[in-house]
Amino acid sequence: MPVNERRGLWTTREAYLLAMVCLFVGVVVGYFLRGSAAPSQTPSAGGGGAQPAPPATTPAQNQSLQSPASLNPTVQPMLDALKVDPRNFEALVNLGNTYYDHQFYDEAIKYYERALEVRPNDVNVRTDMGTAYWYSGQPQRAIQEFQKSLAQEPNHAQTLFNMGIVKSEGLHDSAGAIAAWEKLLKTNPDYPQKERVQQLLQQAKGGKG
Repeated sequence: MPVNERRGLWTTREAYLLAMVCLFVGVVVGYFLRGSAAPSQTPSAGGGGAQPAPPATTPAQNQSLQSPASLNPTVQPMLDALKVDPRNFEALVNLGNTYYDHQFYDEAIKYYERALEVRPNDVNVRTDMGTAYWYSGQPQRAIQEFQKSLAQEPNHAQTLFNMGIVKSEGLHDSAGAIAAWEKLLKTNPDYPQKERVQQLLQQAKGGKG
């Protein structure tokens, strides 16, 4: 909600929050990492709030049964901050992260887009937005956002990881996924999820005609 961990190499706010969102597609389990971390929250899936249970459905079906309005008590202080300053970057990102972590991806995208109007070159926010697009069932749009992130920071680890997932599971592009993951391992040799990436690479190469 990439991505913020959500963002050094991982965050623009001097916080490194690493987390995972499990993606179940057929018999393959993939992990998405959000790039941004909301400083007012505890570590979460993707970097923002409390870690939710892994989605058990396809991305387009991942919406919570509750309404985004159920988060009003949580998000109200951030909304109040936007009334004072509609371009408050931190409030916008925190709102995006909060909705992301509760699987309200359309709402998350709305606030990530507004945050990117303030800081269009923030690769972590853009990666989070791309991941939210994936979970909302828009893999092509996710790839577009990841490509924009990589244009700014070609070796951004989370973007490369998530690019591989969407290439593999969303577009069935094994070659594209392999290229992304191999570049990730080459340019980020100390990547925390290195073993997982190696497993995904092995699976992708095994299934590549």
